[in-house]
Amino acid sequence: MSPRERVTPDLIREFAGVDVSADDLRYRGPLERDVRLLARDLSADTKVVLLGSVSSGKYVDVLLPLLGSRLHFPTDFIGRGDMSRGGLLLRCVDAGTELDYAPLAAGARPKGPRPPKLGPLTRPGSKLKA
Repeated sequence: MSPRERVTPDLIREFAGVDVSADDLRYRGPLERDVRLLARDLSADTKVVLLGSVSSGKYVDVLLPLLGSRLHFPTDFIGRGDMSRGGLLLRCVDAGTELDYAPLAAGARPKGPRPPKLGPLTRPGSKLKA
C-alpha cells in the first residue's frame, strides 16, 4: 500500500484478519510482489537486513528466494524473542552502535541458546522503561 494511505481502525482490523504465514497468499502475495520490485533496484552487494524472526519460515521462506545472498540478519538476534530484539535495538540506538550481520542460507535456521536477559532501560527525563 502507498505510504500516503491513511491507516484507520478498520484497516488495522483488516490487517489483523490476515495470518502472517508463508502459506497464506493474502500475506505472501503482496510481500513477494513488493520485494520483487525492491530487489530489482538493489545492487548485488546491497544487504537487506531482516529484523523479524529468523527461526520461522514466515519471513525467511518468502524473502530468501527473492533476495538470495543479499538477505542478512543481526547475529545478536539468535535466541531472542520479539520484545528482546526490540530492546536490543533500542539499546544500540542509544549507544550509537550497529549490530553485526550474517547472511541467511537456504534451509538453515540460525538457532542458539537464549542470551542473558537485558537489564532495565531507562531514559533520563522520561517515564518510558523497557
